[in-house]
Amino acid sequence: MARIAGVNIPTGKRVPIALTYITGIGHTSAKAICEELKIEPSRRVNELSDQEVIQIREHIDANYTVEGDLRRDVQMNVKRLMDLGCYRGLRHRRNLPVRGQRTHTNARTRKGPAKAIAGKKK
Repeated sequence: MARIAGVNIPTGKRVPIALTYITGIGHTSAKAICEELKIEPSRRVNELSDQEVIQIREHIDANYTVEGDLRRDVQMNVKRLMDLGCYRGLRHRRNLPVRGQRTHTNARTRKGPAKAIAGKKK
């Protein structure tokens, strides 16, 4: 089992697909990594040599912000918005949708389960 950026990469999958299991690496980044390191995209992770896995690991460490560092950056950005008190920060603080979605009837994922209102039943 290959371990890259603190994530166990599934061995049976093709290399570009397996790399997307790392937070911060999507399909485009995974394909770019394979092209830069001249790894055939059709190869499986279990077919890679130890040297190739080390190359991938070093390339990701040098060029991408992934996993814990990325999560920390995102959390710091959200915290900065909340400290500023801007509109987006207030929406984060109240646990409501941030990007202008409708909240009158929807947004149950963000708001949580519906709460009963006393006297509402007819």
